[in-house]
Amino acid sequence: MVEIRLKNSKSRRVEVLDPIIPGKVSMYLCGPTVYDRAHLGNARSAVAFDQLFRLLRHVYGAENVTFVRNFTDVDDKINARAAETGREISDITAETTQWYLDDMGALGVMEPTHMPRATAYIAEMVSFIEDLIARDHAYARDGHVLFRVRSFAEYGKLSGRSVDDMIAGARVEVAPYKEDPMDFVLWKPSADDIPGWDSPWGRGRPGWHIECSAMSHAILGEEFDIHAGGSDLLFPHHENEVAQSCAAGHAFARIWLHNEMLQVEGKKMSKSLGNFFTVRDLLDQGVPGGVIRFVLLGTHYGKPMDWTEKKREEAEKTLRKWYDAARPGGAVPEAVVAALADDLNTHAALAEIHRLGGADLGAALSLMGLWDGTVPDWATAFDVDLSAFEDRLRAARVTAMQSKDFSEVDALKTALLGAGVEVRMTKENVELLPGPDFDPAKLEDL
Repeated sequence: MVEIRLKNSKSRRVEVLDPIIPGKVSMYLCGPTVYDRAHLGNARSAVAFDQLFRLLRHVYGAENVTFVRNFTDVDDKINARAAETGREISDITAETTQWYLDDMGALGVMEPTHMPRATAYIAEMVSFIEDLIARDHAYARDGHVLFRVRSFAEYGKLSGRSVDDMIAGARVEVAPYKEDPMDFVLWKPSADDIPGWDSPWGRGRPGWHIECSAMSHAILGEEFDIHAGGSDLLFPHHENEVAQSCAAGHAFARIWLHNEMLQVEGKKMSKSLGNFFTVRDLLDQGVPGGVIRFVLLGTHYGKPMDWTEKKREEAEKTLRKWYDAARPGGAVPEAVVAALADDLNTHAALAEIHRLGGADLGAALSLMGLWDGTVPDWATAFDVDLSAFEDRLRAARVTAMQSKDFSEVDALKTALLGAGVEVRMTKENVELLPGPDFDPAKLEDL
């Protein structure tokens, strides 16, 4: 079996994936908070770990891989959106959840094995919190329940921080119900106009961090193989997940994976800079989902990436070329699998694919989530009829052979080549083929 190696954020080392249950792999990915459209940064995490999901299925078999990606559908951002719009919270979360599924589906992101919603696991969260209180790792006060950070000696090891340094260097809320500034909320009271559930501490709702611990435990058990997410979640979200899960006696995740952040044209994506856009924005502008996925996979998940218009153009040209050459069937070449098995090196995998053609190319593109066996409409949009230009070039050549003046032939060839058309001329025939750089607009003057 292929040996998969992954960079474990917890150990800071590349480690061999050695599944807890031999031959079976379990993975959890922190999913979206559903109150708006997914932006390009959200998509990077979804695409990167969808690629890992695909690799795991290829190596271990689809039936032996369990992938969980949650939906956070109880959150103060959702409550705020409901207050702004006057809409029901359930309507907002249902709509935005489907938006996410549709937009990620357009990028070739497969649906995970399980997609739990936080609101369906409130009972498990309450039970989890009760256990932490019983173990003296949490306490209730003024309708809140908080995790006692200093009760967990290993707090900070995942992110490489110390509690004292975090207090000294951060603006931490010192609420009257906290024993210590670093203690974080597991449960908080709800006013009558926002979602709430009955609990031993009164009507309220869960804190964000407890959600993933409770859902991963309920579905994957005491310990699972991989926990993934964006590097922005490393602290405090993932650090707090580790603390509360391990304090409750669960071994939790063995390997932690974090994708780095995304920029646009060399700058942090920001609404104030005018370079913030959602996946739906790009799709509505006519950027194909496969092209977006290709650009995202072009940079290793563990490195910062820069979305640029140049990368988008190059991705589209490359995919057009590949779709023209790909054929169904075949087997994924070992070199492509080996690149992905090397800490999900998608950049290297794409480099290997450049050497392929035919059925093996099709198989490799399928593994990368870039091809479903059919050529998408956008990739054939430039399949135009060049027969009129062929006739014109033939006639010009006949005239030139008689007059010995080939200036018109040369001019036509130069214009066609400049438009990305391959010109094939023999004594008997003229054939024009649109290449990956074909731009029909450049033929308008002809």
